[in-house]
Amino acid sequence: MSFDGFPDEALVFYEGLEADNSKAYWTDHKPVYDSCVAAPMKALLEELTSFGEAKLFRPYRDVRFSKDKTPYKTRQYAVVNQGDQGLYVGIDAAGLHLGGGRFDASTEQVRRMRLAIDDDRTGAALTKVLGGLRGKQWQVGGDQLKRTPKPWDDSHPRAELLRHKGLIAWVDHEPEPWLHTAETKNVVHKAWKALAPLNDWLATNA
Repeated sequence: MSFDGFPDEALVFYEGLEADNSKAYWTDHKPVYDSCVAAPMKALLEELTSFGEAKLFRPYRDVRFSKDKTPYKTRQYAVVNQGDQGLYVGIDAAGLHLGGGRFDASTEQVRRMRLAIDDDRTGAALTKVLGGLRGKQWQVGGDQLKRTPKPWDDSHPRAELLRHKGLIAWVDHEPEPWLHTAETKNVVHKAWKALAPLNDWLATNA
């Protein structure tokens, strides 16, 4: 199956699931999920294998340790692992969501990342990479401490980055006509290429 975009029914399906996150709704609409969400997502990922093998996440939530007992995720997403970095694509009622970076980091990885941020050469390189992404309307985030960790303080020129325990960037696309066409693949491809400098910096320095 070739990728021809996500049909409007995929967005309508998730609008309904957000309003009625129940087994009854899921059972009644599962054929729509299979044909309009899962199938095109799998086809999209098959056409983007140059970035690596993707993991398509299950639509069911793990509610064992959550106060929120709604059984289904209201977004279908997939991740391409590139070492300890990754690339992300998701679809839901609000549109298409793309991102990447390091979602989870070990204590040692965080230590190395902060040393690289502190260094004037590698820290400046990261600032330039993130500035380029922000200039293209990307958002930058990740788990952060509330305070700048010692031995640094808020006077450090990259204090905000030093607070990071993970480092990710993402961009959200509201539904546009191209979402329902094969052009979506080009949007994802371009976004994932734009993330290469960030993932390369993380792979080298953290």
